[in-house]
Amino acid sequence: MNSNLLIRDYRADDFDAVTILWRVSREKSLPDFQTEKGHFFFEDQDYFRDHVLKENRVWVATLNDRPVALLAMNGDFIDQLYVHPDYWRCGIGQALLDFARENSPEHLWLYTLQVNVNARAFYEKNGFIAEKFGVSPPPESEPDVEYHWRPAH
Repeated sequence: MNSNLLIRDYRADDFDAVTILWRVSREKSLPDFQTEKGHFFFEDQDYFRDHVLKENRVWVATLNDRPVALLAMNGDFIDQLYVHPDYWRCGIGQALLDFARENSPEHLWLYTLQVNVNARAFYEKNGFIAEKFGVSPPPESEPDVEYHWRPAH
């Protein structure tokens, strides 16, 4: 892991860089899904501004002052955790999960799509347990998985 990684609160001037990395990460991880269900970039920006930022506390991971990942949480719920594809498998996602555990040491939970095998493997490797299989709300309406993490006592 790069020692220049900094996790800090989201700032308004992060908006463009963060929404771009959020989009690029989704396109790279699930290209077929994004082609079929994806939205225009301006719709992504509207959703990020009107929902993600309003409903969560958001942090940005930076390397050399450049945003490379984001974490959005509401209490113990991880709403968004995305790393720019250029920085996958560099320990940044792990650092964000560790940060989330510091902020919610007794429980974390999240949803991911069932087809997102890389995300599922990442969370399972990090101690998350699939507790419920269902369907995400519209407009996605896709099979999803509800994961929970609790510390071993």
